[in-house]
Amino acid sequence: MLIAQITDLHIQPEGKRAYGIVDTNQFLARAVTQLNRLNPQPDLVIATGDLVDEGSVAEYQALKTLLAPLQAPLYLAMGNHDHRAHFRQIFPELTYVPKDGPVHYVIESHPLRLIVLDTLVEGKSHGDMDKPRLAWLKAQLDKAPEQPTMIFMHHPPFEIGISGMDRLRCQSHEALTALIHRYPAIQRVACGHVHRSIQVAWAGTVGSVAPSVAHQVALQLTTAQRNAFVMEPPAFHLHLWHPNSGLVTHTQYIGDFDAYSYTTKAPIALYA
Repeated sequence: MLIAQITDLHIQPEGKRAYGIVDTNQFLARAVTQLNRLNPQPDLVIATGDLVDEGSVAEYQALKTLLAPLQAPLYLAMGNHDHRAHFRQIFPELTYVPKDGPVHYVIESHPLRLIVLDTLVEGKSHGDMDKPRLAWLKAQLDKAPEQPTMIFMHHPPFEIGISGMDRLRCQSHEALTALIHRYPAIQRVACGHVHRSIQVAWAGTVGSVAPSVAHQVALQLTTAQRNAFVMEPPAFHLHLWHPNSGLVTHTQYIGDFDAYSYTTKAPIALYA
């Protein structure tokens, strides 16, 4: 089973750029092209939040247009830049999305069960897994506690060492950590929000953050720095699951890069 995780798309109304600089719409178009070139194709693509930048209807309309060419089945999650009502207005056909409340859901049609969480606190940059959300997650885990499971959410519940982003992580993280510890079948908790590729041992499993398909957050491992973005290469994560070997994650950079045969030193086409 192959899962592509894209995150932090920050789509704008047509003709606008994030922060007046980043053409996030063009970056997503490039990401969709790269995903469609993958061989084998992902069994599904999950976008873990900050789908758009200001939560507007116009942004979600642009997002829908940009994602339309994607070949693999698509699943969407909420981030702090998202707006549930506007999202539901533009994507009414998504049958996995509940009609109201947090956009939580479970994907059970694959050997690895996938649970998608909604950590959005509308109007705030941080996320939360409050008591009702934790109760929902526990109920899903209790349905099949021994089944290999992967959890997707926007805000990391663990510290990543960039102090400005750690202040904006998922609240109620102590309670979530205790809950995750109780279910050893959880293979990974995969997040977005930080715009970097990060892995950490946490809560008896592995926590990870996928890089943005557009701009990245600057790597500033000091308490004295403000958050900044940097135009490091866009990328996404590919999570490869096999029952015998478990879960392996690869970082796939987005773009056209020269490739050469080790034996002949001649150029080769990776996506032919």
